[in-house]
Amino acid sequence: MAPTNGPVPSPPGEGHEGSGRFLSAEEHAEYERLRGNAGIRHRRLRYSGAGVLLVLALLLAPLSVVATWVDDQVSDTGRYVQTVAPLASDPAVQDVVTDRLTDRVVAQVDVEAVTDALTQTLADAGAPPRVVEASESLAGPLRSAVRDVVDGTISRVVTSDVFAQAWEGANTRAHAAVVSMLTGEREGALRAEGDTVQLDLGQVVDEVRQRLVDAGFDKAAAIPDTDRTITLFQAEELGKAKDAMRLLDTMGTWLPVLTVALAALAVWTAPRHRRMLLVTAVGVGVMMIVLLVALALLRRVYLDAVPSATLPQDAAAAIYDTFVRFLRDSTRTLLVVAVIIALAAYLYGPGRGARAVRSLARRGTSAAGRGLSRAGLRTGSAGLALAEHRSWTTGIVIGAGVLALVLWNHPTVGVVALVAGLVVVVLIVLETLAAAAQGPDTTRTGPAAAP
Repeated sequence: MAPTNGPVPSPPGEGHEGSGRFLSAEEHAEYERLRGNAGIRHRRLRYSGAGVLLVLALLLAPLSVVATWVDDQVSDTGRYVQTVAPLASDPAVQDVVTDRLTDRVVAQVDVEAVTDALTQTLADAGAPPRVVEASESLAGPLRSAVRDVVDGTISRVVTSDVFAQAWEGANTRAHAAVVSMLTGEREGALRAEGDTVQLDLGQVVDEVRQRLVDAGFDKAAAIPDTDRTITLFQAEELGKAKDAMRLLDTMGTWLPVLTVALAALAVWTAPRHRRMLLVTAVGVGVMMIVLLVALALLRRVYLDAVPSATLPQDAAAAIYDTFVRFLRDSTRTLLVVAVIIALAAYLYGPGRGARAVRSLARRGTSAAGRGLSRAGLRTGSAGLALAEHRSWTTGIVIGAGVLALVLWNHPTVGVVALVAGLVVVVLIVLETLAAAAQGPDTTRTGPAAAP
């Protein structure tokens, strides 16, 4: 429409309603310019706010992953035992355990005393001097023979299922006791009272009293229930440790929630939600890669810091890899999730590649729908409803996939791939059913084929 130089009605707003005043062309142009500038400032403000929220979310993303992992290892006994259980069957760790136990056992055998006694016995028996002198040199072979026997015996035990079960049981009891002590629970035998650590002997007292009664000492039933605890030690830093435990539990629970909330607010605040979702997913993926690189560098630093005389390199590497494997798995899982979200955000955009993929998928589902129609399998009103409410059905399916991952306990890369694959399959099936609502000649122009 050509511009006019005549008077223009004043826009609705304060000071103009009911005045009957008309704006001149110059005033109307100035009004449009000011309104445009206000809109630009508003969009810039939204972009700035979204940028700040995004930066905070990206900085907190790796911290959230690490905090959740540490909280699992420190406060969850089952998760901790699941982490350390593979160490019992690792060959490098088994070799270290076998060597250490063998050294301790052999150190208790006084080989020199045995050879001295043998030498003295031979001398007292009147053995030839050559035989007596030869007996003095038996210390080395005897020590080697003792070590071989002990090493073989211990190795058979360590490589058996007995050691694995004892390993898991010992770690379970120790971790549960420490957690109970730091959290103030009253269930374990190890408890914290103020700055003191106490051992509860209640079960032991009950067992001893019952056994004495069963053995005929009836007066043992009068053993009092008082003084059932023994103070093991007093630690001034115990209160700080308990505070740190509570802080860790809070961070492991709420820091991931805060990170997700900040990312969601960044996407919602930005004027272009899809583009901000794409940027957020790419940013999270980059931060997960940074975390994986940091774990690799930390592994190198750890291995260089451990003396080989203290722990062999292969055993140290096995211990580090075992302890951080769940952290690595969680990081890789989030990386895959970020890639999937970024890819979905791109495919829903106006890019040439995205349009080509959508067009190819539409033609495929339309062809499948026409095939079902030719076979007499028309979906009728249900298919038309799917076609008319395509955005709703797509959102529901994607939301169900996201909910499944949220409710899944520690999802892995395989679980994410499975859920994503199921979401894609369900969407294809729904599109095909929507296309099958039309006849074979009208499907091409029906609602299912609409862009």
